[in-house]
Amino acid sequence: MGTDLASRRCLPCEGGVPPLAGEELEGYARQLPEWKVARGHHLSRSFSFPDFQSALDFVQQIGALAEREGHHPELVLRWGMVQVNLWTHKIDGLAEADFVLAAKIDELWKKRG
Repeated sequence: MGTDLASRRCLPCEGGVPPLAGEELEGYARQLPEWKVARGHHLSRSFSFPDFQSALDFVQQIGALAEREGHHPELVLRWGMVQVNLWTHKIDGLAEADFVLAAKIDELWKKRG
């Protein structure tokens, strides 16, 4: 895990592998301290905005990124807030691709403005 997560590509999970757990999961989680690992199953992070339009614009950026990466998050949009939830459906848990996409979303967040 020595390379930067945001520079990696989301590799599709074909299933048949266990979700990340234990030390391996913790190692990935340490690289993204703003994200919360919920029940060892998914990653979650909320982003705050001054208005609805800014939040909507961010959702659209995440949507375009997700299409490019072929990995699609659950997005909750409300006035002034976007919540992102990530997990890999084929394994019903977390895979490296979830952390890669989370890091890429963090990069979008840093570049907004």
